[in-house]
Amino acid sequence: MAKIRITNLRLRTIIGTHDWEREIQQDVVVNITLDYDATKAIASDDLRKTVDYKALTKQIVKEVEASRFFLLEKLSGRILDVVTAHPAVRGAVVRVDKPQALRFADSVSVELSWSRKAKAVSRK
Repeated sequence: MAKIRITNLRLRTIIGTHDWEREIQQDVVVNITLDYDATKAIASDDLRKTVDYKALTKQIVKEVEASRFFLLEKLSGRILDVVTAHPAVRGAVVRVDKPQALRFADSVSVELSWSRKAKAVSRK
């Protein structure tokens, strides 16, 4: 089993429940760890035999920038759906941080995890 980590992907989107949050884009920081079987990629050195993290990231950017969710949970879940749609992915953790969500905190985050074995989402 191998891991791909996408770290501190900084994006802007409409997120939040306050009136002002529905009008302006805010920063979010996305962190993703995905588990996959890299056996075929190692043997072949072929991009088609692995999870193309560049293509995956482009899809995530498109989804996040077009979204207009109220809750971090919904945004995190949508990103998790994109990541786990790839058949090679066996497990994934998605964390979305909303910087400056609280006055005296660096950020607030929601983290969701998924495993193909368990076929369930758990919140941490």
